[in-house]
Amino acid sequence: MTKNPLDITERASDILRALKKGVLVTAKAGDKVNSMVIEWGTLGFNWGKPVFVCYVRQSRFTRELLDCNPEFTINMPVGDYDKRIIRVCGGKSGRDIDKVKELGLTLVEGSKVSVPAIAEMPLTLECKVIYRQEEDNRLLPETIRSRFYPPLSEVRNHDTDKDNHIIYFGEIVDAYVVEDK
Repeated sequence: MTKNPLDITERASDILRALKKGVLVTAKAGDKVNSMVIEWGTLGFNWGKPVFVCYVRQSRFTRELLDCNPEFTINMPVGDYDKRIIRVCGGKSGRDIDKVKELGLTLVEGSKVSVPAIAEMPLTLECKVIYRQEEDNRLLPETIRSRFYPPLSEVRNHDTDKDNHIIYFGEIVDAYVVEDK
């Protein structure tokens, strides 16, 4: 496998288009690797650094991995891809199954982070968390809060008193497309 470098500013429209359809955020802690689907994210520059900002609910297994290892990759398709990847990674918890094994994903060692890229979703952003913030959804307009934040009685994980997002600002330390060569 080779990693062909890419300029995120030249590929920004591709990245944002992919995000609207769902991309993977992959985290790793110890020997556990988990990918989940996100459709909320921001690509830009903060503090003079290129960043990808992703939102992960507190109840997610991925958040637990990010708490242990503040690095992640963003993995996006290039061209045709197996839609099962999005269905499984978006519909099942890494607490319950090994998504990598179930889908037969090919992990590619990260260049500058300890989290792998995924060959089947080859456009990769390697990120190191430089800031994280718990979302305070009380500050959101009611139209957004009622649409995206159900009452606690409807939240699946009752171990927490809320299911807000943690907002992770990841400095993009490498960006490339994985190619089979």
